[in-house]
Amino acid sequence: MLKKRDPIEKILLDHKKISEKTLEEIKTNDFQKGKYLGKVLVDHGYIHSQVILETLSQELGFPYLQVTDFPKSELPVPGLEIPEVFLREKLILPLKMDSESLTLAAFDPFDWETFENLKISLGKEIRINLSSQEDILEAIESFYGKGDSAMDRMVSKIQEEEEVESALESTEHIRDMASEAPVIKLVNHIINQAINMSASDIHLEPFADDLILRYRIDGMLYEHEAPPKRLNSAIVTRIKIMAHLDIAERRLPQDGRIRIKSQGKDIDIRVSTLPTLYGESVVMRILDRGNIVVNLDHLGFPKKELELFQNLIHKPYGQILVTGPTGSGKTTTLYGSLEKINTPEKKIVTIEDPVEYQLRGVNQVHIRPQIGLTFANGLRSIVRQDPDVIMIGEIRDSETADVAIQSALTGHLVFSTVHTNDAAGAITRLQEMQIESFLISSAVLGVLAQRLVRVICTQCKESCSIDPEALLEMGIDDPTPPAAFRGKGCDHCNETGYRGRTGIYELLVIDDEIRKLILAHASTQEIRERAIQLGMTTLRQDGWRKILEGITTVEEIIRVTHS
Repeated sequence: MLKKRDPIEKILLDHKKISEKTLEEIKTNDFQKGKYLGKVLVDHGYIHSQVILETLSQELGFPYLQVTDFPKSELPVPGLEIPEVFLREKLILPLKMDSESLTLAAFDPFDWETFENLKISLGKEIRINLSSQEDILEAIESFYGKGDSAMDRMVSKIQEEEEVESALESTEHIRDMASEAPVIKLVNHIINQAINMSASDIHLEPFADDLILRYRIDGMLYEHEAPPKRLNSAIVTRIKIMAHLDIAERRLPQDGRIRIKSQGKDIDIRVSTLPTLYGESVVMRILDRGNIVVNLDHLGFPKKELELFQNLIHKPYGQILVTGPTGSGKTTTLYGSLEKINTPEKKIVTIEDPVEYQLRGVNQVHIRPQIGLTFANGLRSIVRQDPDVIMIGEIRDSETADVAIQSALTGHLVFSTVHTNDAAGAITRLQEMQIESFLISSAVLGVLAQRLVRVICTQCKESCSIDPEALLEMGIDDPTPPAAFRGKGCDHCNETGYRGRTGIYELLVIDDEIRKLILAHASTQEIRERAIQLGMTTLRQDGWRKILEGITTVEEIIRVTHS
């Protein structure tokens, strides 16, 4: 006889939001009778609450509300005598009441016993809206409690030390404090909040009187509510414990890695600590393997440039350079290139600092300068591994540049990055590294310059006029400028007007004309001007195209291409 399933089990399985394996795992290890399965799945990181609630809303027809949809100021149902402790325990919030019905926000729509009891005691029909446990608890705190934020509530549970100075000197004390549940919850909250906001980095920075918490979202840093300065040592120690770093060493920088499971996804976090005047500063880089887009077709390439670039990456040998500042998406483009040409017939080896994402079927090497494994030394060993394709994370010195060029000339397809402002500048950069012009002209197939620009939020997108001064700065001379778009700012984009990023590109193909200029030691400007005459699209031209398509704004293109 088949065992009858919990309703939420069937819904989540039918919608392929969880697997039978996950269900068995959670039941075997954590699931206890009386606990709501949805809460167990969310609390243990198997699924995000938004995924559950959107799926249930679709299946059951109950509206899904977020905290921004709740009443803003006064108690939603004044005079309704339902104890606050009952609301917290059952994860429900009264939203509206009329002569016939009471409308509730609830996390568990299958808590029929609670709904039936309320129906009988109040003599009213119960109408259900779905909301996350975090949003319901935040609203309860706001309406019934002191109005404290989640951060305030966690901090209030941590005993303030009377002798802060002596505590800071005691490694044992700090370690004990960092191992207590309130500090663990506080650090988890900081990390989970960043993941929920799609942040790429967490910055925790101590100053004389306070601690500053900032998240980098779509390439920009935004300040958020931070814990008090007195907790900095405990928080940093907790992060060090998670990253397997030396908690007693506070005078030297340290690097480590944290692996966690959040919202059903495997997240890698690179941790860097730096001793500063007022304590240790921590930066955590969040690497969500499931979120990386390594398909060249989805990175924002214009059609012509995509075809040209794909022709280059399918060449049997030569060097392809990707250039741009830190954080411009160069590594993602290289990974996308490798994914395109990754076949069983080709051996691909990469040397990186560090290896950010693991690619199936690709041999990846993490450099370790402290033991002599540099880009140049590692590259020499890689060449002896009989590779077809080599990817070098970055060309930083003459030695690496020389080995890379020689590899490209001896039958290998070599990908790498350099730091220059535009595509033509990469040629000059190699010459500055003492690479002969005749070698560059023979080995280099093409140079791709790129930037990442923020995309206008689709939820609050509106038409707008273009500032004439901005047009002049863009180099556009048009007496009747076309309409453009901008983001007004909404909850979906954290009031920024932008959500997500895409690339703008400038592809310099090294053809016979450009080779002649390289051999003649032409300047960057001369190479650039000739390439434009031959049809090269510049970063700003690609940006202007994306402005007209309503993808981004003039201000954003000027910001990322300003040199």
